[in-house]
Amino acid sequence: PASREYDQLNWFGLYFESGGNYGRNRMYGSVKFAAPVVADNMSFDMLAQGSLAKVGNAEEETIADKTASSAVVTSEEISKPPKNSEPQPIQIRTDFNETAFFFPQLATNEKGEIVIKFKAPEALTRWKMMGLAYTKDLKYGQIEKTLVTQKDLMIFTNAPRFLREGDKMDFTAKVSNISDHDLSGTAELHFFDAFTMKPVDNILGLTQSIIPFTASKGLNSAIGWKINIPEGLQAVVYRITTTAGAFSDGEEAAIPVLTNRMLVTESMPLPVNGMQTKKFNFEKLTNSGKTGSTLRNYRLSLEYTSNPAWYAVQALPYLMEYPYECAEQLFSRYYANSLATHIANSDPKIKRVFESWKSSSPDALKSNLEKNEELKSVLLQESPWVREANSESERKQRISLLFDLNRMASEQTSALKKLHDMQYANGGWPWFAGMPESRYITQHIVTGLGHLYKLEVLNPVENVEIQEMLKKAIEYLDETGKIEFEKLKIADKKYLENNHLGYDDIQYLYARTYFLADFPIDTQYDELLAYYKAQSIKYWNTQNNYMKAMMALYLDRFGESKTAALVMRSLKETALHNEEMGMYWRNEQRGWNWYQAPVETQALLIEAFDEVSNDKPSVEEMKIWLLKQKQTQDWKTTKATTEAIYALLLRGTSLLSSDKQVEITLGNEKVDPYKLD
Repeated sequence: PASREYDQLNWFGLYFESGGNYGRNRMYGSVKFAAPVVADNMSFDMLAQGSLAKVGNAEEETIADKTASSAVVTSEEISKPPKNSEPQPIQIRTDFNETAFFFPQLATNEKGEIVIKFKAPEALTRWKMMGLAYTKDLKYGQIEKTLVTQKDLMIFTNAPRFLREGDKMDFTAKVSNISDHDLSGTAELHFFDAFTMKPVDNILGLTQSIIPFTASKGLNSAIGWKINIPEGLQAVVYRITTTAGAFSDGEEAAIPVLTNRMLVTESMPLPVNGMQTKKFNFEKLTNSGKTGSTLRNYRLSLEYTSNPAWYAVQALPYLMEYPYECAEQLFSRYYANSLATHIANSDPKIKRVFESWKSSSPDALKSNLEKNEELKSVLLQESPWVREANSESERKQRISLLFDLNRMASEQTSALKKLHDMQYANGGWPWFAGMPESRYITQHIVTGLGHLYKLEVLNPVENVEIQEMLKKAIEYLDETGKIEFEKLKIADKKYLENNHLGYDDIQYLYARTYFLADFPIDTQYDELLAYYKAQSIKYWNTQNNYMKAMMALYLDRFGESKTAALVMRSLKETALHNEEMGMYWRNEQRGWNWYQAPVETQALLIEAFDEVSNDKPSVEEMKIWLLKQKQTQDWKTTKATTEAIYALLLRGTSLLSSDKQVEITLGNEKVDPYKLD
């Protein structure tokens, strides 16, 4: 097979390790010296600040021996028993980061040697530090040092990454004695609810929390406790300590508890149109006890509003808290916070509603889960319903906290900065940082900004940072479209008359038409524009409904209202109507591609019927199908949720302040929203 060779940097003998085991944790850093350095006789010293090696307040900073292969970070205070036999408070370790991050602030000691200071995490382990120094004329030197963070008496656990309900396990630990004499003492284990920090030893079946041990000098002693993992705990914090005379050690960390059940949500729409009375029977609920002994009811929720826009409001926290950092979800975070800020400021009545919700008891929502981002991330991924509120008042408080103006401004700024930093110089955005730019994701972000523009949430021309980002993105899209078009022009004229409307081309024109006034299409793209407009007029009926809606919208914006009306008439003639489902279309070709997404398709069709046809009855009927697809807090993906929120808010936020009520009876109980907890 053919092989290719590429230019490479000359690393002058520097070896980049690709394998091998150098210990569980590593530290990497590079330092640059302005003064000349001898390449073949290079050395520099490292000052290790051992935050672990201490008893009481004893702490020592040591300079590692230049000729030693390892440097043990210890304190002279713990190399022998303290004179004071009084036991010291146990310092419990909680920082178990796998890397010791530090900024290489260089200093020199009295000998003129370079000194680097860093603070090691609290893991008792072996660390490897690698340093590289080089001069302006590319003379270089390397150093490798192994640092050990340890104490005379240490306790190690092998805690699992997560626990699962119903597990029975031995929670084991190892006590290590590296002092110069034998030690006898006790080890103690306790568990706490991670949300409330209330003790839960008895719930886990931990009857004997204290265990004695004896460890000879230089040897280890194994200990263990038997525990049972019950149902109902979402996360636990373990705290394990050991003491032997004046020596002590301890560690504390949180472990998520995963359920061994699957949450199945059965929903039933309650469509009521106008002034009428309707009765609904929850047959699945009444028959649920007959389906199996393992079934357990989790929650019965009744949601009703005379204005579907409130469902869009309830979905915003899902976008705000989504944990990933790809460009699409960063934009979703910015989109949600922008919308939330706009809604909170759109009407004094709405603002008062949020303030009243927040003033109930916001401190009750500040649990350890909120503070522990790693634990929060695991729980959200493994059992996302743990973040659901347990009561109506708590749900309102959660929404109101997320709608805090200061918080939203901070989150909005943070997401916008990350998006700005992720955008490449040519204007394109990648899916994830480091990947090539994506035409699709760039068009998605430009479209999203167009949605915010149309909803009057922002004016990109008035925001310098957004204007700069948008201008670069549009230039990238225009140029990318032209490059693809130039490839087509190589063929003969007859071939060009065939259908060459790609999904990306249609999405480009749809996104581009949001900003025709503020960012006009340059004349160099006139031929491209004329070609794809002609293609759209000729071949619109060969596309699926998602593409048809986009085409109707951009043709109407380009002044081709006759063809746009023809597309909309075709769509309306093929629609299905149902009292329960509303107005919808039969599934065409479902798949994993972005242009086969049903929720996004329905949302775009709503926009088309609203903007092109001005068909308000159809829009309201189509929202019924869209709302039926909502799974508790979202529409399954961030992109689908973003599009659905836009469709539901197309008519503005003024209806959110409506006070119209409806009478609901559940069983024999009348539902009074003013008396609900």
